[in-house]
Amino acid sequence: MNVLLVIVLVLLAIMVVVSLVRGIVAFMQSTKVDLESGSDKVTEMQLRQNKAMFARVKYQGAAIFVIILILMFNR
Repeated sequence: MNVLLVIVLVLLAIMVVVSLVRGIVAFMQSTKVDLESGSDKVTEMQLRQNKAMFARVKYQGAAIFVIILILMFNR
């Protein structure tokens, strides 16, 4: 059981990093677009950044839950 939970934890950690990188890339692109256009509207890149960061928070929460399960099974 612990091996399965550790594998899930590693996959969640990878997904956290992927979501973080996607959010940073969207942030960099949205900043470049905002500087060029000068508009105050919410752009598509800002929405992508928001979705990526929300996904990162979800994956981190799931990883914390898996860590709690691992600790419960090892006591």
